[in-house]
Amino acid sequence: MKTINNPSESKWKKLTERPLIKQRKLMDMVEKMFYDIHRKGDKAVLAYSRKFDYPAQQTLEVERETIAQAAEKVPERLKQAIALAQKNIEAFHLSQQEEVRKTETAPGVVCWRESRPIERIGIYIPGGTAPLFSTVLMLAVPAKIAGCSEIVLCTPPNEEGEIHPAILYAAEQTGVTRIFAAGGIQAIGAMTFGTDSIPRVDKIFGPGNQYVMAAKRSAQFYGTAIDMPAGPSEVLIIADNNCNPAYVAADLLSQAEHGPDSQVILLSDNKQVIKAVNKELELQLEALPRKEIATEALKNSRAILFRDLESCIAFSNTYAPEHLILATENPVLLSRDVVNAGSVFLGNYSCESAGDYASGTNHTLPTSGHARAYSGVSLDSFVKKITFQQLSEEGILSLGPAIEAMAEAEELFAHKNAVSLRMGSVMANKMKMNEENSNNETF
Repeated sequence: MKTINNPSESKWKKLTERPLIKQRKLMDMVEKMFYDIHRKGDKAVLAYSRKFDYPAQQTLEVERETIAQAAEKVPERLKQAIALAQKNIEAFHLSQQEEVRKTETAPGVVCWRESRPIERIGIYIPGGTAPLFSTVLMLAVPAKIAGCSEIVLCTPPNEEGEIHPAILYAAEQTGVTRIFAAGGIQAIGAMTFGTDSIPRVDKIFGPGNQYVMAAKRSAQFYGTAIDMPAGPSEVLIIADNNCNPAYVAADLLSQAEHGPDSQVILLSDNKQVIKAVNKELELQLEALPRKEIATEALKNSRAILFRDLESCIAFSNTYAPEHLILATENPVLLSRDVVNAGSVFLGNYSCESAGDYASGTNHTLPTSGHARAYSGVSLDSFVKKITFQQLSEEGILSLGPAIEAMAEAEELFAHKNAVSLRMGSVMANKMKMNEENSNNETF
């Protein structure tokens, strides 16, 4: 991993760049595939799936019998681990439920907000060399808590046409309603337009490589919402002389092994820490089964020496990492200056793997600097927030004059009239009641 010493702020923008495929070429590919899927439906999806994943694929939907049989192939130890992770993810996301709070903004004017579930969501689960069954938990669990009525899952089959049994087991455990053997751009396109087999969804969730991320961006143009721009994984670690270099190296490699387009960044105020971590990287890399993938990712990565931790935090906020680890003497104090990050891990024992699997927080996070504006997936991601208001006679009288003045100034006289008619009716009723009361008092 290349080491850079005390770069000036003028060089930070270049240093925060992620490795990217040429975007024009990528988007042209997405648009071509989307066009085919929109016109030909299942036929196009199957053709692309045969080309990129399983050459002999004939159908898309995974049968219920296959899903049920997957449980027999999952080791008991893994089932217990999945159950623990599911329990913690449920607990954390249940804590995000909000009570309805009604506010009287003016006399007779009551406003409030309620959550309603998104009806049909689509989950994309990367497969291939790293079948991310943990992502099934991270997305299906909050979807069920939110009350989504249909949860569609797409994941690519392997070269034998199979889906990893842990993905199927996790889907069954978390209430996924339908599963399809489709991956990459073709899966996103199918969920965007809908086919005879794969239903059109209201919102697409899930991480993926740059092809999947580009497809999700295109999905928005065709009216399908997405969770966030979530592409290749990344981690940034700030480490001082209080860190354990072996831990830091292990955390860097845990992200590097995701894919060759992943990126890992080490920041430190101590030259010896960077040397020690680089030495550990060499040692640990040799023992990794995914050594070649991690090695490619490290080519896109760097270690940067700064004069102090304040500069490290400032650079991190510019980079806006998906995962931020503070392996420092006082991580809680340092975390107060964190402005841009997807998820933050405090101290030497808070490994990024904990958030990926079982601590309870969601691991579907914004990448490529999008943490400047996006949050990670939460319960709110699966609901719409609908506002309500109720005005009484007192309320229309208290707001009416202001609404009339504003509508008239904007020359929207139908808006003004909608208020004026109501105010007139209320005033007329009040006058009528006053007259009746006056007559009753005369008698």
